[in-house]
Order: sequence, then structure tokens, then C-alpha cells
Amino acid sequence: MTQLEENLEKLEESIAAACRAAGRARGEVELMAVTKTFPAETMLEAAALGLTLFGENRVQEYAAKALALHAADFWTRGVPERPRVLLIGHLQSNKAAKAAEIFDGVDSLDSARLAERLNEAAGKLGKRLPVLVEVKLSAEAAKTGVEPESAEAAALLERLPDFENIEARGLMTIAPWGAAEEVTRGCFRRLRVLREKWAQAHPRLRFDVLSMGMSGDFRLAIEEGATRIRVGTGLFGKRARPAETA
Repeated sequence: MTQLEENLEKLEESIAAACRAAGRARGEVELMAVTKTFPAETMLEAAALGLTLFGENRVQEYAAKALALHAADFWTRGVPERPRVLLIGHLQSNKAAKAAEIFDGVDSLDSARLAERLNEAAGKLGKRLPVLVEVKLSAEAAKTGVEPESAEAAALLERLPDFENIEARGLMTIAPWGAAEEVTRGCFRRLRVLREKWAQAHPRLRFDVLSMGMSGDFRLAIEEGATRIRVGTGLFGKRARPAETA
């Protein structure tokens, strides 16, 4: 058994246990393997083990990996199902066209302007791009996303249904780093409450996905209703260079 196989087995046991504790079925929680800073070969190995959803932080970094994966015939080389690769890091508007081209979705939509750019780019590519609205629920300056009570959030939610080439699927947030359990849980609970509030206020939008919880706090996220958790370190080990743990 390889190290990755062992890590995945332990992770699956932990996810299943968290689901049981929360009275939820394992199938209600989607696992995203966060491969930022790891090479294309790591993605190939993970996909061969059956992982079908990957998260990347930077457009430029994944663009290089995508070339390597294409050269390695990623989609057919022992992979049981075609994986999806989503952008989970902050996206600048000037990189929207490239992001729409290489990613299967963007989980970090945080402005109406960015939505416009993604919609335009996806239209030129003839694709409908799934997106999650990233919500900032932490006071940390490094965290990105729309402030839930801001004019930007209101404008984005109001305009999203009218974009033909992007499709809102839900919400994403990142809990404060190193916070006490009650603070982390409160962050996740607030996102769930926002989902319910916004779903009522904007019936034309879908809010099926709640992406919250990472290697150190996914158990709390599952208890609070996460439908997608993002795990990097818990699968692949420490990153090659300093980065926020996923």
C-alpha cells in the first residue's frame, strides 16, 4: 500500500465517522483533493485511486500542470472516471478568461465584475461554468470573499441568475486559521444560515453546495452541514512550500 492509499483510507474512515456522528449519509459529503503545490504526477496517482474532484489555487500553476496531464493522457491512464478540477483560490479579473478555459468550475467567485468576466469568457468557449460564491466570514486580512451584508454581495446575488454562461451552485468559505472550535463551528453554521436566507431571497439561484472544512476542521464542517470538504495536507502530507493548509 502506498502512502497516499494509506492516507486516503484513514481519511475516508474519519469522514465516515463524522457523518455517522452527525446522522448523515457518507454520500452527502463530497471530497475535494486539494493539489495546490503538488505535481501533476500526484494528481494522476490520486485519480487512479478513484478521486474525482480536485482543487487548485492558482491559474498559472494549474495551467502548467494541465499541459503535463494532457501529455500523460490524464483522462484515460488508469483513471476510472474523468476528474473535475476546480479553482478554489482568489481569482483576479484579468485571469478570468484563462480560468474559464482550463478549469471545470470556479469556487471563489467574489464580485459581480468577476462574474461578468467569467460569463463572457465561458460564452466564447461555448461552456456553462459552475461557480460557488465565496463568502468572507473571518476578520483575517488574508481571507477573500464577499462580505455577507455588503452591497457587493447583494449586487452579485441579484445579477447572477441573468448570466447565461455561468451557473451558481452554492457557497464556499474558509474558517479563521487556528481559531477555537466554537469560533470555527460558528463560521460554518453562519454559512449554512446564509444559504437558507439567500435561497429564500433568490429562488432563481441554486445553493446545493456548501464547501467548507479543510484538513483540520472538516469534522466540524460536516456536523454543520458541509456538502463538500477540501482536504490537501490530510491526503498528500506537508506542502513543498509554505501555504495555507487546505
